[in-house]
Amino acid sequence: MAKDLEITLLFDIYGEMLTQKQRDFITYYYDDDLSLSEIAENEGITRQGVRDSIKRAEAQLLDFEAHLGLKRKFDELRQGLREIEDMTEIIREVNLRTILSREINDAVSRIHSVVKLLGEE
Repeated sequence: MAKDLEITLLFDIYGEMLTQKQRDFITYYYDDDLSLSEIAENEGITRQGVRDSIKRAEAQLLDFEAHLGLKRKFDELRQGLREIEDMTEIIREVNLRTILSREINDAVSRIHSVVKLLGEE
């Protein structure tokens, strides 16, 4: 079972929709980097039981994303903010080379501030 950044991101979004035991196992496995055997020993269950619970939780996280698409929407929003940021830099540079409008510079600065605010996690 490869430790997957995708699962970690989905867990951040949808983790509260899992059972407490599934949340614990995902946290132990992905965040605390415990092995299946270590989790099993700590929880007093079999290694297979831990593996099955983690696999079910991973499947549920993927299913939540397939139905709700919150991570996809977040990724699209982040990409859009990057594009807006890139465009504000182009506008700022053109403004500096040509008309030197204070209003354009102020607007670009406001756009930059909004993008930064929206992009904070």
